[in-house]
Amino acid sequence: MTHQPVSQIQRHNAREMRKSMTDAELKLWNCLRAHRLMGLGFRRQLPISSYIVDFACPEHKLIIEVDGSGHNDDKQIEYDERRTTFLQSQGWCVIRLWNNEVLDNIENACAHIIAVLQERGVKFDD
Repeated sequence: MTHQPVSQIQRHNAREMRKSMTDAELKLWNCLRAHRLMGLGFRRQLPISSYIVDFACPEHKLIIEVDGSGHNDDKQIEYDERRTTFLQSQGWCVIRLWNNEVLDNIENACAHIIAVLQERGVKFDD
Protein backbone atom coordinates (compact mmCIF):
# COMPACT_ATOMS: atom_id res chain seq x y z
CA MET A 1 0.00 0.00 0.00
CA THR A 2 1.38 3.38 -0.91
CA HIS A 3 1.46 5.79 1.97
CA GLN A 4 -0.10 9.21 1.75
CA PRO A 5 1.41 12.09 3.69
CA VAL A 6 -0.35 12.57 7.03
CA SER A 7 -0.42 15.97 8.69
CA GLN A 8 0.86 16.33 12.24
CA ILE A 9 -2.62 17.36 13.37
CA GLN A 10 -4.20 14.28 11.84
CA ARG A 11 -1.46 12.05 13.28
CA HIS A 12 -2.09 13.61 16.73
CA ASN A 13 -5.87 13.17 16.38
CA ALA A 14 -5.47 9.50 15.42
CA ARG A 15 -3.16 8.92 18.40
CA GLU A 16 -5.70 10.55 20.74
CA MET A 17 -8.52 8.45 19.27
CA ARG A 18 -6.50 5.30 19.96
CA LYS A 19 -6.34 6.35 23.62
CA SER A 20 -10.09 6.92 23.90
CA MET A 21 -11.70 3.99 22.12
CA THR A 22 -15.29 3.09 22.96
CA ASP A 23 -16.13 -0.21 24.67
CA ALA A 24 -17.34 -1.61 21.34
CA GLU A 25 -14.18 -0.51 19.54
CA LEU A 26 -12.02 -2.07 22.26
CA LYS A 27 -13.94 -5.34 22.07
CA LEU A 28 -13.59 -5.51 18.28
CA TRP A 29 -9.93 -4.45 18.41
CA ASN A 30 -9.24 -7.33 20.80
CA CYS A 31 -10.48 -9.69 18.05
CA LEU A 32 -8.66 -7.94 15.20
CA ARG A 33 -5.26 -7.06 16.70
CA ALA A 34 -2.15 -9.15 16.20
CA HIS A 35 -3.66 -10.96 13.19
CA ARG A 36 -6.15 -12.76 15.44
CA LEU A 37 -8.97 -12.76 12.87
CA MET A 38 -8.01 -15.28 10.17
CA GLY A 39 -4.45 -13.91 10.06
CA LEU A 40 -5.63 -10.52 8.74
CA GLY A 41 -3.59 -7.43 9.52
CA PHE A 42 -5.69 -4.57 10.85
CA ARG A 43 -4.74 -1.07 11.95
CA ARG A 44 -6.84 1.09 14.25
CA GLN A 45 -7.67 4.78 13.86
CA LEU A 46 -5.86 4.89 10.54
CA PRO A 47 -5.66 8.22 8.69
CA ILE A 48 -6.82 7.84 5.08
CA SER A 49 -6.82 11.07 3.11
CA SER A 50 -8.60 13.63 5.31
CA TYR A 51 -10.42 10.97 7.36
CA ILE A 52 -9.49 8.75 10.28
CA VAL A 53 -11.17 5.35 10.05
CA ASP A 54 -11.84 3.11 13.04
CA PHE A 55 -10.19 -0.03 11.64
CA ALA A 56 -8.59 -0.86 8.32
CA CYS A 57 -7.10 -3.91 6.69
CA PRO A 58 -4.87 -2.22 4.09
CA GLU A 59 -3.96 -5.48 2.32
CA HIS A 60 -7.60 -6.05 1.33
CA LYS A 61 -8.71 -2.39 1.36
CA LEU A 62 -11.36 -3.04 4.00
CA ILE A 63 -12.55 -0.44 6.51
CA ILE A 64 -14.68 -1.22 9.55
CA GLU A 65 -16.55 1.58 11.26
CA VAL A 66 -18.16 0.99 14.66
CA ASP A 67 -21.00 3.45 15.11
CA GLY A 68 -22.94 4.59 18.16
CA SER A 69 -26.27 6.36 18.45
CA GLY A 70 -24.73 9.67 17.32
CA HIS A 71 -24.67 8.26 13.81
CA ASN A 72 -28.51 8.31 13.71
CA ASP A 73 -28.56 12.11 13.43
CA ASP A 74 -29.51 13.37 9.92
CA LYS A 75 -26.38 15.52 9.58
CA GLN A 76 -24.16 12.65 10.71
CA ILE A 77 -25.87 10.23 8.31
CA GLU A 78 -25.24 12.64 5.45
CA TYR A 79 -21.59 13.09 6.49
CA ASP A 80 -21.10 9.31 6.83
CA GLU A 81 -22.56 8.76 3.34
CA ARG A 82 -20.21 11.36 1.79
CA ARG A 83 -17.26 9.87 3.64
CA THR A 84 -18.14 6.30 2.57
CA THR A 85 -18.62 7.39 -1.04
CA PHE A 86 -15.19 9.03 -1.04
CA LEU A 87 -13.48 6.03 0.56
CA GLN A 88 -15.17 3.69 -1.92
CA SER A 89 -13.97 5.90 -4.78
CA GLN A 90 -10.45 5.22 -3.48
CA GLY A 91 -11.05 1.46 -3.72
CA TRP A 92 -11.96 0.78 -0.10
CA CYS A 93 -14.88 -1.39 1.03
CA VAL A 94 -16.59 0.07 4.12
CA ILE A 95 -18.43 -2.06 6.67
CA ARG A 96 -20.50 -0.26 9.30
CA LEU A 97 -21.32 -2.07 12.53
CA TRP A 98 -23.43 -0.73 15.39
CA ASN A 99 -21.96 -0.67 18.89
CA ASN A 100 -24.63 -3.08 20.15
CA GLU A 101 -23.85 -5.56 17.32
CA VAL A 102 -20.26 -5.72 18.51
CA LEU A 103 -21.00 -5.69 22.24
CA ASP A 104 -23.87 -8.20 22.11
CA ASN A 105 -22.56 -10.65 19.49
CA ILE A 106 -18.87 -10.23 18.64
CA GLU A 107 -18.76 -13.66 16.97
CA ASN A 108 -21.44 -12.60 14.48
CA ALA A 109 -19.66 -9.28 13.83
CA CYS A 110 -16.41 -11.13 13.05
CA ALA A 111 -18.27 -13.64 10.86
CA HIS A 112 -19.77 -10.72 8.92
CA ILE A 113 -16.30 -9.23 8.34
CA ILE A 114 -15.02 -12.58 7.05
CA ALA A 115 -18.09 -13.03 4.82
CA VAL A 116 -17.57 -9.59 3.23
CA LEU A 117 -13.93 -10.41 2.53
CA GLN A 118 -14.92 -13.75 1.00
CA GLU A 119 -17.44 -11.93 -1.22
CA ARG A 120 -14.50 -9.75 -2.33
CA GLY A 121 -12.58 -12.87 -3.33
CA VAL A 122 -10.31 -13.30 -0.30
CA LYS A 123 -9.51 -16.97 0.28
CA PHE A 124 -8.92 -18.34 3.78
CA ASP A 125 -7.28 -21.62 4.69
CA ASP A 126 -9.68 -24.02 6.33
